[in-house]
Amino acid sequence: MPQMTKEQALQALNSAVQAWNGGSGTWPQMSLAERIEAIKKFMSELKHKREAIVTILMYEIGKNRSDAESEFDRTVQFCDKTIEYIQNSNEFGSGWDASNGSTRLFLSRAAIGIVLCLGPFNYPLNETYATLIPALLMGNVVILKIPTVGGLAHLLTMEAFAKALPPGTINFVSGSGRLTMPPLMESGKIDSLAFIGGSNAADKLIKGHPAPHRLKLFLQLEAKNMGVYLPDLFNEHNNMERVMKEAVAGTLSYNGQRCTALKLLFVPKDHSKQFADMLAREVEGLSVGLPWETKNSKYSQITPLPNVARVNYMKELIEDAVQKGAKIVNKNGGLVVGGGNAGEQSTLMIPAVLYPVTPEMKVYEEEQFGPVIPIAPYATLDDVLRYSREGKYGQQVSIFTSSEHEATAQLIDRFSTVFGKININSQCSRSPDSAPFSGRRSSAMGVMSVANALHEFSIPTVVSYKDDGTNNEELIKGVAPHSKFLQSAS
Repeated sequence: MPQMTKEQALQALNSAVQAWNGGSGTWPQMSLAERIEAIKKFMSELKHKREAIVTILMYEIGKNRSDAESEFDRTVQFCDKTIEYIQNSNEFGSGWDASNGSTRLFLSRAAIGIVLCLGPFNYPLNETYATLIPALLMGNVVILKIPTVGGLAHLLTMEAFAKALPPGTINFVSGSGRLTMPPLMESGKIDSLAFIGGSNAADKLIKGHPAPHRLKLFLQLEAKNMGVYLPDLFNEHNNMERVMKEAVAGTLSYNGQRCTALKLLFVPKDHSKQFADMLAREVEGLSVGLPWETKNSKYSQITPLPNVARVNYMKELIEDAVQKGAKIVNKNGGLVVGGGNAGEQSTLMIPAVLYPVTPEMKVYEEEQFGPVIPIAPYATLDDVLRYSREGKYGQQVSIFTSSEHEATAQLIDRFSTVFGKININSQCSRSPDSAPFSGRRSSAMGVMSVANALHEFSIPTVVSYKDDGTNNEELIKGVAPHSKFLQSAS
């Protein structure tokens, strides 16, 4: 991966400034229909690289083949749905609105300017394109900071972009973010920040902008999503099979390296030991191996973490919890697989189920973002509500129950002012892409979805005239065929 210097990053910025040209550049001045055709051409080129990108995701970030294929395919589907939404929505130049008396209005959406886009390592293609493609479609010029880990997939897209987009429309920066990003923000030439990552890094970037009041922000940050299990679940054995399936998927899909993962499980005190033992048995049954390996025709469910630093952080959380009274419930939990001298460099870690987890432990508050499952017993729902009320994050929560109507209603009402999404009897997730993906507090600023992402990277812009008996209507009829902005999206 090229390690760009500060000067090279500023060259990329200069390229973006020239392409934007104060909003008069080639890309922002194209009609929306023309930009749609360009993105379609890019996606067509990208599809030819599916196998190469899937392979890169397996080798670089340890994502198993089926998950890597799913990430690529979901990205393509998101882009297709975004274009379909534009072409079928009244928000994008569908015609003149005559419902305002004598005033006629034409509404569409226009670009913000230069967007600095930073994507994450865990979904380097899907999460990045969920902001990148809407930003481009709306006419913005983009600088894409390639993640240090997970960036190789983007190197495979550069030729496709070059074939489809005008020069300077998208610009790549790689290497140290601490070295390359501050100069871009300090220049004051960045109009919008699309950032998916940690809140501390986001804060530093925002503070570096000389005019933060005009910096349009879209942030998807950390989360400490709770799974809340109500007592009625434990009255029927059939409930637990379904509950365990969701618990394993929610905590350990892609090794728990998802902002939407369940990261703290609240279980009734009287049933918590039973729950921990059942979950431990489920975790012990997961296949552990390399991303391309299969067992019983299924790819490895637990795969290597991206670097040794992540392994060390998992160990730190586990050791802290054990020292303060928790136990590793599952066999070999926390063990790093790798024999001999290679053991120190291996990043293949068996998940650790920790029980009981209490407030003084680091893993109770900190986002682990890895294969550590903390189980916290609760005496009453007040314990759960207190955690949600006083917590730092506010992305999602999952409530598991079979018949606790009043308790579930109480939780929904209280959680509705804390979290962006409340899941009933299912793990947390971003899907479907048509639904708003939001968050409160230190978890998010802005909303991601097919429709919302387009709003985040554009400004509603109105052209109007008065139908007052003068020749305005005839004038507009003559102007419209020559205006790119007044053209429809289809």
